[in-house]
Formats: sequence, C-alpha cells, structure tokens
Amino acid sequence: MEWEIVIGLETHTQLSTASKIFSSSSTQFGSLPNSQANAVDMALPGTLPVLNRGAVERAICLGLAVGATIANRSVFARKNYFYPDLPKNYQISQFELPIVVGGSLSFFVDEQERTIRLTRAHLEEDAGKSLHENFVGPHGESSTGIDLNRAGTPLLEIVSEPEMRSAAEAVAYARTLHSLVVWLGICDGNMQEGSFRVDANVSVRPKGQVEFGTRCEIKNLNSFRFMERAINYEVQRQIELIEDGGTVRQETRLYDAERDETRTMRSKEDSNDYRYFPDPDLPPLMVTDEWIEQVRQTMPELPAQKRTRFERDMALTGYDAAQLTMHRHVADYFEAVCAALPTGQAKLAANWILGELSAALNRETLDISQSPVNAPQLGALIVRIADGTISNKIARDVFAAMWTGEHSGSADAIIEARGLKQISDTGAISAMIDQVLAAHPEIVEEYRAGKQKAFNSLVGQIMKAGRGKANPQQVTALLKAKLEA
Repeated sequence: MEWEIVIGLETHTQLSTASKIFSSSSTQFGSLPNSQANAVDMALPGTLPVLNRGAVERAICLGLAVGATIANRSVFARKNYFYPDLPKNYQISQFELPIVVGGSLSFFVDEQERTIRLTRAHLEEDAGKSLHENFVGPHGESSTGIDLNRAGTPLLEIVSEPEMRSAAEAVAYARTLHSLVVWLGICDGNMQEGSFRVDANVSVRPKGQVEFGTRCEIKNLNSFRFMERAINYEVQRQIELIEDGGTVRQETRLYDAERDETRTMRSKEDSNDYRYFPDPDLPPLMVTDEWIEQVRQTMPELPAQKRTRFERDMALTGYDAAQLTMHRHVADYFEAVCAALPTGQAKLAANWILGELSAALNRETLDISQSPVNAPQLGALIVRIADGTISNKIARDVFAAMWTGEHSGSADAIIEARGLKQISDTGAISAMIDQVLAAHPEIVEEYRAGKQKAFNSLVGQIMKAGRGKANPQQVTALLKAKLEA
C-alpha cells in the first residue's frame, strides 16, 4: 500500500523581551536556578499578572510578516493541568481568540517553492524546568529539582495547517520560520537554549484517503537534524504498526537521539481535557489599528519584499534570491558587495556568496558576520573578475589567500604580489596556441576527425602553457578560429 505523510508543526518561539510576559523578572539565560522567579512567577497568593506590552508588539510583528489578521480583541485563558514546574497548576495562554489568525509561509524544497498556511499564533507563558538527572536531595537521595527561571517566559506559539508531506518539507518550513523570527528581531533563535522549539504532529494515511490518520505529537525538537530523523522514524513506526494489524494511538512522544527513536511520553490530551476558561485576572487584549500601524512602521524590509527586489532590480533567479534572503546578515552582506560592483554584476556576486564563501564558512562553522573576508573585500575581488584582470579560477586562489589574511585581505595586493594578472594580449595568446598546436598534431587530427573532447584537451594544454593566466574566453575564440582556418 502507498502511504501519504501528514505533518503539522507547532513552534514555540521565545520572544526577545527583557522581562517575562506577566512579571518584571528577567528572561536572561544561564542564571542560577530560581534566581529569576519573583512572587508572580511562583504564584504566591495575592499576586496578579500584568501583560508585557513588548510581547504583544512582537506578536503583531510576526502576524504582519506572514500576512495574517491581527485580532483587535483577543483573550487570555487558563489551561489547567498539574505538573511540578507549573506552580499555578495552570498555564496562561490564548485559546478561542488568539492575537494572530491565518497567514502563510513560503519556502523552497529542492528548488521548488511551497507555501504552507498558518492556523494561528498565540501568546502564552512558558513553564519552569524539572531537573531529573544528577540531582541529589538534602539526604543524598536521588531527587528531582525544580528551576522556575523559565516560568513566565513569553512565548509565541505558531501553529501550521497539516499541509506538509515529508520530513524534508517540515524542516524547510521550520528553517524558514526560524530565519524569519530572527530577521524580525522578535526571537534570538538560539535552539540550544530553548528559544525555538518545535512540536511535530505526525500521521499517515493511505494515498487518496481524505480523512486524516491518528496523529502522534513529538515534543520539544530543538535541532533541525533531530527533527528530520524523529519524523522519519515516527512515520516508519506508524506504517509498520498499521501494516502489522495494529492501531496508532493518539499520544505525545519524545525523541531519543542516542537510540534514534521516538518513545511514549504520555497519552495525548484533547483541548477539553485542559478545561480552558478566560483568565479572570486579565482583561481582553485590545489592539487598535493605530497600534498595528505603529508596529508596521518599525519593521525591517521583509525577506519576501527583499527577494522580489533582488529578482526585479538585480536579475537574480527566484532560487538565488530566496537563498540570499534566508538570513538577514547574508542579505545585508550581498547588498554591501553589490554596492562595490559595476551595474550588472549582481549574479556574479550571488554565485560567489552562495558558492565559494558559503563553502568556506561551512568548513569552519562560521556565521557570515564572522567571515574573515568582509563585503568590500569580496566586492573588490569580484571587480577584478568582471574587468578581466583575473579569471574565475585564479580568483579562487586569491580568495583563499584573502581568507588567511594575506596582504590584509586585499585582492589587488595579492594579485600583484603573486603575478596573477590575466593574460589578455591577443598576440601572446595566439603564440601560445601556435606552440601547443605544433606540439600536439595528433590531438589536432582527432578534433578534425570530429572528436569534440580533443578541443577541451587543447584548451587545457594552452591554459597550462599560460600557467592558468590566459583569458579563457579569448583562448577558446582564437583556438576555434585557428582550427577552422
């Protein structure tokens, strides 16, 4: 039987406010346990929550970026459940009336564009953290500790429609959403610190069936690599279970990276199990059109807008423009390189940034903001390619020298010191060609007998004679003319 995979993602994005969503406690990561939990976070009697305006504005910003509707009236509710790291025994969230409704996110998978609709995005508070490992109680017994530093940290939960059909597609969506929230400045995106966590709802159904299968939720995936592996494992588990005559149970599962498998955490609750009701301590959140417009005016140019501009004004392909706008630092770097170039060289700049520069950064696990070759330096190198001073091949050697800081990363200084200027003198190239043709008459005869590979062989010999510095376009044109004469 052929199976179809159905995936929907719930993404918990920690908002970049200095204080928590309903209290004045700091959200700084890495502080001593329970040093950032005040009376409100600990739910001491008589304390009341006060909504953080900055968290609301970050939610509005995300809604505007994805083309969603910003609700003028939204409501906070109590999501009731008991867990040791949740002192109130309920989580303040939004249920029936969220602040952001609808919207969509576009991204590329294998150079094919996909658009996934969003269901909603709602504000809520995070819970604390239970520490189960290597924690010893007052009498030396194995114990569980509770750290309430995260309790009350502002989250924006972004929920997609179940429209993804592979783990690769889900990862591409999550990467694009991650890039967007960092681009907007509403989240630092640090997955190791838990700032961006994904829950994947996964089910399978026979190809052609309209009804969804029973879904399982994989919780707290904080790595794109683990996310893909977890989804693929869960898909295979469900298919094998059904084909063996079993039934998939609705449940919450965890991914064990060491064993590369998902395992049961608990049975999956439905919304009515949480007994949602409006929080009596918080009035409805009223967002005026004027407030929405104020937020809009503070937003940077969005990735989609920048991508359209790159395609329209710089003649880039949709794929190249999408890759360059995945990260704000990359887009800014590209524009800074183009500022140093003559008109019409944007495509060459894109090729270098997505090719040679990207490969070098990946080898050393560096962000583009840490690149040893800055944008003006790369621009100066590309100028020398464009004006014919050096070939693209020699430029790679110059780039390698720039990367190590030779001559302070100056392309011109490296070209001059190493004597790498391209030979474009027609007479000199013609002489090289004559020398090679005289030395290899057998290859010439092969070419004239119809063997096209012989032509490339001759070009290689000429480039070797010129120590790689002969202008390749001139070599090709002059060689072809001589052979056809």
